[in-house]
Amino acid sequence: MMNKTETELRSHSEEETRRLGEIIGKNLVQGDLVALVGDLGSGKTCLTKGLAKSLGVSDQYEITSPTFTIVNEYPGHLPLWHVDAYRLENSREMMDAGFEDFFNGGGVVVIEWAEKIKDILPKDTLFVMFEYMDETTRIIRLSGRDAVIHRILTEYQHG
Repeated sequence: MMNKTETELRSHSEEETRRLGEIIGKNLVQGDLVALVGDLGSGKTCLTKGLAKSLGVSDQYEITSPTFTIVNEYPGHLPLWHVDAYRLENSREMMDAGFEDFFNGGGVVVIEWAEKIKDILPKDTLFVMFEYMDETTRIIRLSGRDAVIHRILTEYQHG
């Protein structure tokens, strides 16, 4: 039985959200999956940019939401697969696209609009939920394995 923790943070700027993404990325290992949930403009892609940086993705790549392609792949010391489930009707479409291959791909998978395919995500998925407060402030809720959440929080609060 895996112990899960939920915690809540506040981000007051894009820089803080990107920094949180970098910290999350440093605490991921091959095969990890990060599920991002939140409205348009709430910070999902911004967090992914920080995450990509910590995985060693070169600055030459512009990290954008793969809304029309569904998946963007970025090389780093851990490859990053950036998935956007926004246009999917259901999780079956994701499975038909070979989604399970990503779990064995030797990298990290980040999924925007993950709530659309929640039923097929592994139990140890790290969920990052964004709530829009105002122009610059977001409430960000993390839910996942105790040890991972603890390491992320410790570094975020002391950085």
